[in-house]
Amino acid sequence: MLRQINRQAMIASINPRSPVSETFRMLRTNLQFLINDDGLKVISVISANPGEGKSTTLVNLAITFADEGKRVLLIDGDLRRSSLHQIFQLRNEMGLSNYLGRKSDIQNIIHQTYIHNLDVITSGPVTYNPSELLGSAKFIQLIEQLKEQYDLVLFDSPPLIVADSKIIASKADGVIIVVKSGKTRRDDVLKLKNQLEGVNVNVLGVVLNNHKPQKMNGYHHYY
Repeated sequence: MLRQINRQAMIASINPRSPVSETFRMLRTNLQFLINDDGLKVISVISANPGEGKSTTLVNLAITFADEGKRVLLIDGDLRRSSLHQIFQLRNEMGLSNYLGRKSDIQNIIHQTYIHNLDVITSGPVTYNPSELLGSAKFIQLIEQLKEQYDLVLFDSPPLIVADSKIIASKADGVIIVVKSGKTRRDDVLKLKNQLEGVNVNVLGVVLNNHKPQKMNGYHHYY
């Protein structure tokens, strides 16, 4: 039986007919136009603060792309406080930090999941120098190699309070900002957007998470 964190984070797989799953498919459709028109392959998902639904948004978006037939790779870029291995119930002894630290080959850090077309690279063991690893030439080489193997590479980045997030964003083709209704402050979102644009990051858009419309008629419930 899947643990509760997995059921929440993988609703697009567990309950694909739910209104929430339909919303993620709509997000996929909107992104598909950008991917096709601009040739985007590497996307980072980021939030201003922890606990704003970034990983849940990323995982469900990845599932919808995989369901469509895209070969998708999820990478846990949070080398300080990782979560993807917990969501997918994977071991985390071998992951991104091992490869960037030259302690593993690429084939040893890619984990297959039970979802067809969806693979995961976990964060690997916690390291004392994540910014240096993510800023290395080996990280750039890894991205280029993975772009040849997958249709879409999605990064789960740390929140903005960690410098690593801007490093990952600068290497991506585009960035999605996740904000949580009732929690994320407007000033934090503007600060995040300005900082990303300050390093020439391509901001694709914003996902509003945990929004509860006041009027739930049939149309709103479905979408």
